[in-house]
Amino acid sequence: MTFGKEIIIIELIGIIAFAISGAIVAIKRNFDIFGIIVLGVITAVGGGAIRDIILGITPPTMFRHSLYVFVAFLTSCIAFAVAAVMAVKFKKNKEFFMDVVNFFDAIGLGVFAVTGTNTAVVAGFSHNPFLAIFVGVITGIGGGMLRDILAGRVPFVLYKDVYASAAIVGASLYYVMFINGVNTTVSVSLTIIITIMIRLAASFYHLSLPRIPKLNIKDDED
Repeated sequence: MTFGKEIIIIELIGIIAFAISGAIVAIKRNFDIFGIIVLGVITAVGGGAIRDIILGITPPTMFRHSLYVFVAFLTSCIAFAVAAVMAVKFKKNKEFFMDVVNFFDAIGLGVFAVTGTNTAVVAGFSHNPFLAIFVGVITGIGGGMLRDILAGRVPFVLYKDVYASAAIVGASLYYVMFINGVNTTVSVSLTIIITIMIRLAASFYHLSLPRIPKLNIKDDED
């Protein structure tokens, strides 16, 4: 059970969502238009490139289907134009940036957690749940990690609310539905929605995994 032509539409939705989140982060960092485009494109297709490398799919899909890169490029340009027009409003409402990033991040995360897992099972790894789920998760979080590294900040996945955990739930749920023969439309739609809702709920309610309280310990100096 796999989904064919519709995967292009689903992935394009994820591409657009991640491109917007990447462009917004670049705008917040005061990058120029080139930097905004680079960050938008990397966020959109970076996770898929890592997925393909792990699965031995070469060259990666982003090089074989230029539509993905073109859509990410165009989306980043539109984000730049919109931000330029609304610059005054952005300055007055700084939280708007993070709200936008979190919203589109959630959409991209949900979409690519599913399509990444699906790519793994289609590639012949349906018998290996660890690999299939891992690939789904890395597809979902990979672009965001590259975005944050290039933007000079600690990747969201290491500290921000429930992020990778949402991708793990989504990828695992899709895999279980896949091996049990659940209807494709139902499994894809349900998994994406659940993943998005988990991420948005965690963002809205500031939910996070257990962590040690911040310690005021200075590093030893030689």
